[in-house]
Formats: sequence, C-alpha cells, structure tokens
Amino acid sequence: MEQFDVIIIGAGAAGLFCAAQAGQRGLRVLLLDNGKKPGRKILMSGGGRCNFTNLYTEPAAYLSHNPHFCKSALARYTQWDFIDLVNRHGIAWHEKTLGQLFCDDSAQQIVDLLLAECNNGNVTLRLRSEVLSVARDDSGYTLQLNGSTVQAQKLVIASGGLSMPGLGASPFGYKIAEQFGLNVYPTRAALVPFTLHKPLLEQLQTLSGVALDTTIDAQDGTRFKEAMLFTHRGLSGPAVLQISSYWLPGEFVTVDLSPATPLEAFLTAQRNAHPNLSLKNSLAKILPKRLVEVLQGMKMVPDVTLKQLNSRAQSELAQALHAWRIQPNGTEGYRTAEVTLGGVDTTQLSSKTMEARGVPGLYFIGEVADVTGWLGGYNFQWAWSSAWACAQAL
Repeated sequence: MEQFDVIIIGAGAAGLFCAAQAGQRGLRVLLLDNGKKPGRKILMSGGGRCNFTNLYTEPAAYLSHNPHFCKSALARYTQWDFIDLVNRHGIAWHEKTLGQLFCDDSAQQIVDLLLAECNNGNVTLRLRSEVLSVARDDSGYTLQLNGSTVQAQKLVIASGGLSMPGLGASPFGYKIAEQFGLNVYPTRAALVPFTLHKPLLEQLQTLSGVALDTTIDAQDGTRFKEAMLFTHRGLSGPAVLQISSYWLPGEFVTVDLSPATPLEAFLTAQRNAHPNLSLKNSLAKILPKRLVEVLQGMKMVPDVTLKQLNSRAQSELAQALHAWRIQPNGTEGYRTAEVTLGGVDTTQLSSKTMEARGVPGLYFIGEVADVTGWLGGYNFQWAWSSAWACAQAL
C-alpha cells in the first residue's frame, strides 16, 4: 500500500493549485483525477483563454448560505498574488471588461503553469483514477482505487460541482461529505442560460444571435448591467448568466432594454425632430432593428408614426421597454452551467484551513464547497484562495 502525506481528489483549478502549494512545502502529495487530462474545465473556460481572476474580487461577489466564510481565504491569497504568479511564468494577459483578466494566448498556459508548479513540488499526478471507496481510521485515510490502494494522513476534496458533466463533473465530493456526516446544501445550476415558455420562445425565435446591453433585475432586487443574448432556446449573455444565480423557478426577471437612453426623453426629442418617422424606425436607432420588429409583432410597440403616439401611450411604451417582465421556464441546467450553487455547508468547515470541523484531516476546497462567485474570474479566484489556505494547513 502506497503512503502519502496528503491525497487530493480532483485535478481542476483548486486541486492542482493546492497540490503544488503542499508539495512545495515538502509534503508527499498524490493528486488523483478520473479524467484523461488535468484542468479540463480550465481549458474551455473564457472561450479557451481562461478568465483566471478578477481585479475587483471581493467577498460581496460570492453567494453562500454563510456569506462571511470566503473572507479569510480571499484576504490571505488575493487576485494580486495570482497575477504575480502568472507574471512570473511569463504569461501575457489582458483585462477585457469589468476587471476580467484573460490569457492573451490560451487557457493551456494556466494549466501548464499549474503543472509546472506541481512539478516543482514533486507532486504525483494520476489520471484515469477512479476512487471506489474512502475509509478513515487512526492512521488517516485509505482509498481503494481502480487497481490499487493508497493511504494518507490527510485528504483534500477538490472534485468540483455538478456543472458540465461532459467534463467529468459528478456528485463525488458531496457523497464524501455526507459519508463523514457533513451537511450538504441542495445544489442547482448557476451562471447558466434561461429557457423560455413556448409561446414567448416562439415569438422571439427569429432573434437568435441578437445581443444588446441591458440591465436585469431579479425579484430579490439583485441587478446586473451587462449584455443579453437571445438564443434559439431562450436567453443568455453575461447579464442573464449573472442573474441566473439569484433566480428561483417561477420567479420573474425584469429587463431594461435601454438602460443608457431614457426612452421618454428620446421619443419626445425624436417627435419634435421627425414627427412623421415611424415609431419602429425611431426605436431602431437605439435598439436592434430585429428586436423592434418582434416587439411590434408582440404588440408591445405600436405600429404608428411618432406624431400618432400620444403621451400616455408613449409613457406606457417607455415603461414596458425599461421594465420588460419575463418569466423563464427554467435553465439549461448543469450541461451548460459554468458553476454549481450549493454544496458542502461551510459552517462545518474552518474558514482559515478548509478542514471539516468534526473530521480531522478532511478538507473541502473550490466549487464543492457552498461558495459561488459571479461570472468573470471570481470562481477561479475562489479556487486559488481556498486551495492556498488549505495547503498552508496541511
């Protein structure tokens, strides 16, 4: 039976980084993953360029039943620490929007960075390793793998959530938590596109591929101002992915289709300048033409000229377009979700070390824990920060 100081399950962002940090502290580390290659989710993130952190990372950008939990780790290993590491590896990067940092070249560079750091720590990486069982006794943790048995004093679960099962996502981490008596909050897909009920979907079908800047509000008052994209299944784009984390089935979202231009004032100015212009063509100056045509077909936009639009109808139109209430049918689910909401109850973990309070030597890091960041590099930063905090304690 092979002996290690620590076994880490899951060679994603959190697992790779934790393994590297622990190995560089002189520990014998075994890193296991069920896939053919490490960092699979990293490779496809950010359109293949990996949005590896966010300049504006702060605890307020994370959802959790225990909102204070993430503060310690994020303060001790910050976005600036990871940017410094990226710079040391000579990786060129750029800020896209809203503090989102991407590799200039490819997400493979971040995976290569993590593997190089693991190499520096003499980490043993084993892929295509299925963990059949986990047992704990006085000497630590014994794992039955497909073909071997390994043992370590400490066990770190970095197996991620349920998002993107095509990349090997599974409920493994939650099952381990429950095996050792930890509470696991119900999970659901987050940072995920909305699907729409059939009547509305059919009305909007021709808009697939149309995007525009919007402000979207959830029923709990959360608001995001980013682009929205119409798809053949419903709604997507950064604004929709963000608000999906705050939406519950049955609720409405409210979309402002013209957040930059107050429509009342715009239409009044337009009428004064071009009274015979059609309302449709006037609105097409600030909204996508195809969208205006569809809204007219839905009777949201009257088929009139500007001078035929009375002030009451104008006010109602402005209100309707600034506050379009939509009730999603659901989401596209884990298949396309970027992250998983819920997970291991963080009140049962140490915020300083990520160790389970009642189970010495068992740690949970990254997405498997009930900490979910906004779109834009926040979830990667949680992976780095929680992994680093854990590695210091191993």
